[in-house]
Amino acid sequence: MSVASGLCYAEPQMLNELLGGIWRRTPVGLKRWTMRFTHARFSVTAGAIIADNQGRVLLLKHRFRPGTGWGIPGGYIETGEQPEEALRRELREEAGLEIEKIELFLVRAFKKPRQVEIVYLCRAVGNPVQLNYEIEKAEWFSPNHLPPELPKDQAEQIHSALGDGAGRQD
Repeated sequence: MSVASGLCYAEPQMLNELLGGIWRRTPVGLKRWTMRFTHARFSVTAGAIIADNQGRVLLLKHRFRPGTGWGIPGGYIETGEQPEEALRRELREEAGLEIEKIELFLVRAFKKPRQVEIVYLCRAVGNPVQLNYEIEKAEWFSPNHLPPELPKDQAEQIHSALGDGAGRQD
């Protein structure tokens, strides 16, 4: 190994150590500002494929959702909230519904909108009792008889999770 090749290796390492030292001494506010402007920003949602004892899935028809409005229940995660907590809050707010036997089913990211979606599989405790202003309808559907207006990707998720009712959680 020549002296020149040793210097080429040492220079990037020294530069990295110098930059690391500067970063560690940078005020916290400046670090946050730098991170905010150099990293992607996106929203995060929590949704659920909610089954009942008969193997049916709960779908909500939202008044403000694009398209037909039909979709799996869920909503945006608020700052500092855990995904499961957000899901429980959204279900209480939108339909007065409690859930149990919650399992992580799917996590996926979208470019448009810039969003990460966390989907759970769970069981309803009872039925929707009180719909808020956002929800037009709440209905139970057999996985084999989903509304044709349901977004294709959500229908595929339901079929993957429940099949023809095989996903029953007794």
